[in-house]
Amino acid sequence: MKSHYPTVRLKLWLQDGQEVVFGTGRVLLLDRIERHGSLKKAASDLGMSYRAAWGKLKATEKVLGTQLVETRSCKRKGCRLTEEGRRLRDMFREWFDAVERDALDHAARIFPWRVRSYCDQVPSASLKAEQEQRPTRFLCVE
Repeated sequence: MKSHYPTVRLKLWLQDGQEVVFGTGRVLLLDRIERHGSLKKAASDLGMSYRAAWGKLKATEKVLGTQLVETRSCKRKGCRLTEEGRRLRDMFREWFDAVERDALDHAARIFPWRVRSYCDQVPSASLKAEQEQRPTRFLCVE
């Protein structure tokens, strides 16, 4: 059999009816808001429009019934995550990591070749920089 070294890729999200409750995209958006202190800069960093980022954030806040981001004392100073926003982001990240570990363990038992996580690939320069800032497997998700 030909030698393979496939990568396990996961896309996880929580949904309530037709509404996304939380997912990897929302987590990455919250991470960028925390990093930049601005929804506009966070959206730009993720290659999305401000309107799209704002819409996703507001839709999630509406479904959850809680505020994830708050403006600072004046709008010119940007925004920051609420305590609940940080908590939900961290819970989702913990869940994602557990699911990935389980998927890797099962793949190792089932397939005749070694499998790797997305983070085990040779990371790009930007991914390396991000991992140095916050060494968590979750950040390897596109």
